[in-house]
Amino acid sequence: MNNRFGMNHGHVAMAFVMLAIVAIAALIVHRDSNAAGKSVAAELPMTHVADIPLPGRASRLDYESFDPNRHLLFIAHLGDSEVIVFDTETSRVVARIGNIADVHGVLAIPEQSRVYASATGTNEVVAIDEATLKVTARMPGGVYPDGMAYAPDTRKLYVSDETGGTETVIDTQSNRRINTIPLGGTIGNTQYDAASRHVFVNAQSRRQLVEIDPTNDAIVARIELPGAKGNHGLYIVAQLHRAFIACENNARLLELNLDTRQVVRSFDVGEGPDVLAFDPGSGTLYVAGEAGIVSMFAVGSSTVSKTGEGSIGPNAHVVGVDPSTHRVYFPLKNVDGRPVLRVMAPR
Repeated sequence: MNNRFGMNHGHVAMAFVMLAIVAIAALIVHRDSNAAGKSVAAELPMTHVADIPLPGRASRLDYESFDPNRHLLFIAHLGDSEVIVFDTETSRVVARIGNIADVHGVLAIPEQSRVYASATGTNEVVAIDEATLKVTARMPGGVYPDGMAYAPDTRKLYVSDETGGTETVIDTQSNRRINTIPLGGTIGNTQYDAASRHVFVNAQSRRQLVEIDPTNDAIVARIELPGAKGNHGLYIVAQLHRAFIACENNARLLELNLDTRQVVRSFDVGEGPDVLAFDPGSGTLYVAGEAGIVSMFAVGSSTVSKTGEGSIGPNAHVVGVDPSTHRVYFPLKNVDGRPVLRVMAPR
């Protein structure tokens, strides 16, 4: 017997079964998406503050650097060959500084009201005036200039030449290259240690951390890093005499005692760890990776412990911290087809 829509009871029953299956599938997807959203909050002791649209194409974003005096965050938009300037007080982009080819590294030096950026596309280091947000000088940066560190006593800038196997030294008073230090192999990130007043560089293919004295640019030590594979990321907590080294090829974080020159701990982190940031007020270390996984650690005077790990977003390999607000900034190259700055805060 057919009903008024021309279907018999068998067809009606089948239709109800199909509708029930679709409804159940939709419910599962909804629950899974909710679970995915909640898992980040559960695994990371952070809250999502905002996603702020960034200008330009959905292309790779690289290092960032924060000037606490001006409340300006400088973000290297590698894919668009420009530096994006973001005001953290007003939460808006205030400038785009272009013509910095394949910009990788960026470093704000507040005491000089200057920012330096490494333009890998032209193998240059570019100086930017913070007052005008204009490029004021260009200088040779080696074969593949990347991360940078500033030694304030000598007013020298140290630039990792990743594939050239050297460290480029620039006098920031004259904005001239004054030295090239051979290190050998592939070079990772560079950091200044305020305690020793020395510069440390990851010699990643040699699994070493190289120590340089800025007074004469001499290599004073090569520290072996057992357990390291591709030691690229680097952050030094000077007051604790500790260096934290992110190894991109085996997803490990090494804790190095700079007094004894020994690796004292090793931790698992997300795949492809890259940039590290530290909030001195809360003692929190952030490790951001290419897979979008961020690991958080509580760093104390004698202990280091992981406090959370979870996905922040696609390609969340860069992290920066505002120590006054404790907000954490993750530039993401592609969220729904556009680049965004994902702002988080600790819970």
